Amino acid sequence: MKWQGRRKSTNVNDQRGRSFGGGGRIALGGGGLGLVGIVIYLLITLMGGGNLGDVVDGAVLPPSSQQQSSQQQGTYQETQQEKELMGFLSVALADIEDTWSEILPKSEYQTAYKEPQMTIYTGQINTACGAADSGVGPFYCPGDHTIYLDLSFYNTLTKKYGAKEGDFAMVYVVAHEAGHHVQTLLGVTQQLNTLRQRVARGTMSQTEFNRYSVAFELQADYLAGVVARYMYERGYLEQGDLSEAMSAAAVVGDDAIQKRYQGYVDPDTFNHGTSAQRQEWFKRGFEAGDLSGWDTFKGL
Repeated sequence: MKWQGRRKSTNVNDQRGRSFGGGGRIALGGGGLGLVGIVIYLLITLMGGGNLGDVVDGAVLPPSSQQQSSQQQGTYQETQQEKELMGFLSVALADIEDTWSEILPKSEYQTAYKEPQMTIYTGQINTACGAADSGVGPFYCPGDHTIYLDLSFYNTLTKKYGAKEGDFAMVYVVAHEAGHHVQTLLGVTQQLNTLRQRVARGTMSQTEFNRYSVAFELQADYLAGVVARYMYERGYLEQGDLSEAMSAAAVVGDDAIQKRYQGYVDPDTFNHGTSAQRQEWFKRGFEAGDLSGWDTFKGL
């Protein structure tokens, strides 16, 4: 991606090097635990004897005062790779802001775009959705309208999961999480949380809810594709960028992750979509360049 010399977002909060203490848990208030975190987190929790209800209660859990006071500034020395990551992700967030500031007011929803924050952290972080660590992967918290990201996820995505190396793999990640912010602004997140409450009351099965969760995540992939189209039309993309995004979408499919972590695939537990579905909806968003084809819930 051509990013040098272009506008950087002012909504990036650098929290790297801060120490964190105290307990807590992150809840799914909408936007999930990120691209791969929810799948891995559920697998580890359930295989370790954990309680699924501790994860999918849909609550927004503000950090306690004790947790807040235990987060202290430390000394952090960034690598050259991290410096470049910070640079182009700040530019990518600016492009995301420009995309939705232009599209949403002109859409059928006629909604002004309220810019999200993006917090870069290391290790652990307190959020309006509870305490989280880098193991959950990138995620969006609707409680504070913030995207949370540990830059080490780039190495996880490329070296551990096998996505193609390149800056646009991470642009896809951030654009997906920003897609959850758009869903929150347009009320989709709230609708999903209503369904999640039905699971808690026992009036909807987890398997049935998972179908809506998949649609929710694929919609965020579609919205990431819309952002990529905006960048393409302005000449910001370079050869191979779209291939990097498609590769990233493939390696974070539910089927790919489940096969890696548990050795088999269980479609009833999918909550983000298969590799093929994630690629397909990103492609649809790129081809449309607007919200005309974003209804992934049709037919459910």
